[in-house]
Amino acid sequence: MGSDGQQLHVFVFPLMAAGHLLPATDIAILLAAEGVKTSILATAGNISAVEISIKRSPVTRGSVDVLLVEPSPTLNPLPDNISAVTSAEMQMEFFISASLLRPSFEKLVDRHRPNAIISDSFYPWTTEIAEEYEIPRLDFHGTSFFSNCVGEELNRSSAALKTDPFIVSGLPHKIELSRSQLPNPEEMRPDFRELFARMKEAGERSYGLVVNSFYELEPDYVNHYRKKNRAWHIGPTFLRLSSPENDSQRGGDSGKEGGFLKWLDEKPESSVLYVCFGSLCRFTEAQLGEIATGLENSGCYFIWVVRKIGEKEQWLPEGFEERVAKKGMGLVVRGWAPQLVILNHPAVGGFVTHCGWNSSLESITAGVPVVTWPMFADQFFNERLLVDVLKVGLDIGVKKYSICEEEREVVKAEEIAVVVERLMGKDAEAEERRERARELSVAARRAVEEGGGSSRTDLRSMIQELSQLNKN
Repeated sequence: MGSDGQQLHVFVFPLMAAGHLLPATDIAILLAAEGVKTSILATAGNISAVEISIKRSPVTRGSVDVLLVEPSPTLNPLPDNISAVTSAEMQMEFFISASLLRPSFEKLVDRHRPNAIISDSFYPWTTEIAEEYEIPRLDFHGTSFFSNCVGEELNRSSAALKTDPFIVSGLPHKIELSRSQLPNPEEMRPDFRELFARMKEAGERSYGLVVNSFYELEPDYVNHYRKKNRAWHIGPTFLRLSSPENDSQRGGDSGKEGGFLKWLDEKPESSVLYVCFGSLCRFTEAQLGEIATGLENSGCYFIWVVRKIGEKEQWLPEGFEERVAKKGMGLVVRGWAPQLVILNHPAVGGFVTHCGWNSSLESITAGVPVVTWPMFADQFFNERLLVDVLKVGLDIGVKKYSICEEEREVVKAEEIAVVVERLMGKDAEAEERRERARELSVAARRAVEEGGGSSRTDLRSMIQELSQLNKN
């Protein structure tokens, strides 16, 4: 309740990118399910997707307001969602241009006077507005506690960077990274470097952090982070909202899962490898060709989701699709696929992933071990969590942090085939990974249960604290 006895009102303001928009919408729905008045802010091109997610949620229907936030006029408008960008340079422009939403956001805050704001870390200026209106602002990074802890330790001490590779000091586990797996500030555009500095400062000034994770997944890092920071784990956010309709349409088109399910139903348990690198990661044609050859040479069944490259599709080895289709070995999917449905199918036994946090959490929840292939953002940190701490992953060996696909070394087909065979094997090492993944899947489901689940409890603790703030 607010200070005047009214219902607590929370603004949720995500970055307009699927990896941020989907979990933020989940958060808004979960808050509403707990009796909180919730408003989610979205640009015009994203409102429909948000409203559909709210409508089909099994937890709450229509109890979340959707408010339009509009960018300031600009001579060079960018796409409404980052998934539509076509180059690394345009991707950076998208992040920088997010500040164009500031005037509209401030007007909405002034008009509605929410009691709390949960906003994306890429909107550091929301901290300034929250302070002006004396509203607690909670930061949403869309990543793990582990990733936040690694980032904090690297910011705190640069001494370790004098060696290469180096050990990240001050963490509960021995975590080794290479300098090339970190962004190089000297290679960044000045405005992009400034954005990251402002994000760090805004996070430190915020009231707390909302994390899409659960305690049992990374207890050492929840405790480590909370020694100096206020934070709540409330995930996996999508798990409590899971339903056949929701899972089959999450983040994309409906009606596409039928063909996948029929194909998967014909395959033995845990025999299929799912390959997907999210909506933002791009590859050169040379790398795509190596992936195709590696998958075929591995001898494993696979579903491979790729972003469409062009009409001619010259990156595919000659006759590749025809051969794997004739053998019943593989499916190549262009664009979007129902990831939650595929990962949770009994036939799926492995996942080649870019280590984005949403995909990482979805694989954990499904109990599926992974091959890790990070490229940028928090992905190299999440790789170390999956491989070194949770021990559910195999590192494919990528060492270069880069948004631009042309700057990365090509991983060869033989390397891909070897690591896939190891992941999908039947030896003791592979069975241990599978068993650990299954244990984490059970823990994830318990975390969101009514009556004592760690994430349900932490969500209610966060709501209670925000309510108490507004009574004072």
